[in-house]
Amino acid sequence: MHTISQEAHKQARQLLEFIDASPSPWHAVSSIESRLLEQGFIRLQEQDAWSLKPGGSYFVSRKDASIIAFRMGEKPVSETGFRIVGAHTDSPGLRLKPKAAYATDGIARLAVEVYGGPILATFTDRDLSLAGRVNVRSGQGFETHLVRFEQPLVRLPNLAIHMNREVNEQGLKLHKQNELPLIFGFGKDTETAAQAFLQLLATQLKVEPDRILNWEMNVYDTQPGVFWGADQEFIADSQLDNLASCHAGITALLQAQTLEATAVCALFDHEEVGSESASGAGGSFIADVLARIAAAQGLSEEMRLAAHARSFIISADMAHAYHPNFPNAYEPGHKVMVNGGPVIKINVNQRYSSDANTSAQFMLLCEKAGVPYQQYAHRTDLGCGSTIGPIVSSALGMAGVDVGCPMWAMHSLRESAGVLDHHAMIKVLQAAFEA
Repeated sequence: MHTISQEAHKQARQLLEFIDASPSPWHAVSSIESRLLEQGFIRLQEQDAWSLKPGGSYFVSRKDASIIAFRMGEKPVSETGFRIVGAHTDSPGLRLKPKAAYATDGIARLAVEVYGGPILATFTDRDLSLAGRVNVRSGQGFETHLVRFEQPLVRLPNLAIHMNREVNEQGLKLHKQNELPLIFGFGKDTETAAQAFLQLLATQLKVEPDRILNWEMNVYDTQPGVFWGADQEFIADSQLDNLASCHAGITALLQAQTLEATAVCALFDHEEVGSESASGAGGSFIADVLARIAAAQGLSEEMRLAAHARSFIISADMAHAYHPNFPNAYEPGHKVMVNGGPVIKINVNQRYSSDANTSAQFMLLCEKAGVPYQQYAHRTDLGCGSTIGPIVSSALGMAGVDVGCPMWAMHSLRESAGVLDHHAMIKVLQAAFEA
């Protein structure tokens, strides 16, 4: 049994509220922007000149789904380097296709595309809805609006066991093209279904249907996050991977006290599909922001490179917790436990950025913060996932470590994690910013 402090419970509750308010990456960044503005951060635009002051707090977003927030340190980065926490705003799931609505056999459906690597079976029989961004004609151009349907709007019903007798032995297998379209309602033909969906968007936006140009829509679960367990020591919600790390990073940045080094929290889109985009970790976003900070301090190219050599990156992404029902899925000596503390992730094939030195540095930060830590390595006979860590660390030439909170059911529509781990992660990331 675990004792949950009021602070840990409060932070977990705030995490669930953040996730429930963020059913898409665009909503997540909007939620973070609102929080930063409330705390006095100044919004920057990439197309404008920046005037950065010592001790100032700033943020800039790119393509509405990636955001970098930073607090200028008391000392120049040429002396201290940067203290960076990185995470990602996207989660695996289903996205609507551009011409999504169609009808067959009198039933209207919405065509979807698989984004990343979700556990598709977990989308069946859930109260699903849609959220994302829509572009609407305005004057000579267009305006982008966030859209969220609060009520359950679509569904992916299972096939009855009477027609799929082997489902419990062979598992639920869904053909991505033919069996994932979501039931939307009734429609006599595709034209009627398309008009109905367009009208639905227009009504939500309070515009005429012919003003709508296009959209990017995410399928999300309307069920709110909850606490569970004998001591309410666990949480369950969608998108814990990786909005939990985003929340921990931003919370740590806001809570950090005296900062000698410039503290940066960089949250990227498109990690689940490889990060190779302008707003992904493989793009120029983080390098551009750091270069502009260095320029604001009048650093020469040599001193900017020296700042990179003095920097430290923590890539925060969720980790695989030990599941007692599936012991053979884990490396015997690396069974990390939920509520056992932040996890240092190690892979000799560089799927993670951690090495012995950076891992030791994170261990010392955990000791400074008064939190436990764990170490994880994947089974040798299983392919290992990756993170933004190796991408950003190698591109910037900075020392990095990959860490995360342990969780169950990664990439499920409904994931679980520990209350104590989220609290511990916030504490150690705050210690890293203050180091």
